[in-house]
Amino acid sequence: MRDDAAAARSAAEEESVFSRPPVAPDATAAYGDGLDQLIDFYVPRATGGPGGPAPVVVVLHGGAWRAPYDRRRVSPFAGFLARRGFAVASVEYRRGAGETGGGDPVAGRWPDTFDDIAAALDALPELARRHLPGADPRRTVVTGHSAGGHLALWAAARHLLPADAPWHTDRPAPLRGVVALAPIADLAVAGKLDVCGGAVRQFLGGDERFAERQPYADPALLLPTGIATTIVQGRTDADVPQAVAESYADAAAKAGEVVGVTLLEDVGHFPLIDPAADACAVVAEEIAQLAW
Repeated sequence: MRDDAAAARSAAEEESVFSRPPVAPDATAAYGDGLDQLIDFYVPRATGGPGGPAPVVVVLHGGAWRAPYDRRRVSPFAGFLARRGFAVASVEYRRGAGETGGGDPVAGRWPDTFDDIAAALDALPELARRHLPGADPRRTVVTGHSAGGHLALWAAARHLLPADAPWHTDRPAPLRGVVALAPIADLAVAGKLDVCGGAVRQFLGGDERFAERQPYADPALLLPTGIATTIVQGRTDADVPQAVAESYADAAAKAGEVVGVTLLEDVGHFPLIDPAADACAVVAEEIAQLAW
């Protein structure tokens, strides 16, 4: 009975967030030539901090790195952050193309998904100066939900990638911090838990490529970043269980880094990005603490 109640609540949470109409951006700019290499910009609608130029919040949407789920689904969340006084950059990126043998959408594109996140973050300061007048790109926080949370943590760890990685940087990204929302933060643990129907192993090319590619893709192996990081996680999240976030935080601690973990009671996977949910206000406060 309890499992049935939890499933019903999870379904209601998902319906709530995805029933909201998309929020149109104030501007859209390309960071590459591909159809998915776009960033939507939302100018701040209010003064959300102590004054001065607004911080920039980069939003990376989730959806198990699968093509049907794009940035439009997270646009109400982007609009919500803009109303809280942030300048928002919502990034699109290439996701899985086609279907698996079972008819499910493929998770991720290797190496295209990582190519796009790296390119978008590298192009962002100049694009933000053009399309977010009055914002301060020097105060940038990256946030992402679910698979987007994985990408947010990865983007902050590019200086720790193996030297032969095409996305490797010589120094840490100039970020104020990362706020990862129910992130797929430890790929090994998420794979064992079959998070998102096997999406993790699909993303890295299947079992035969997982070990080879994991050092280039798994945030739990890319620590310590030296960048302030907070995870916000619902305790009743059945899509990306709490154990995934805890495993990442434990790995960070072993590497000598403290990662904040905010656990929300009676909250599942989707309220973190649902403007109507109290959990979404908590997320905005966590972002503000790093941004301002």
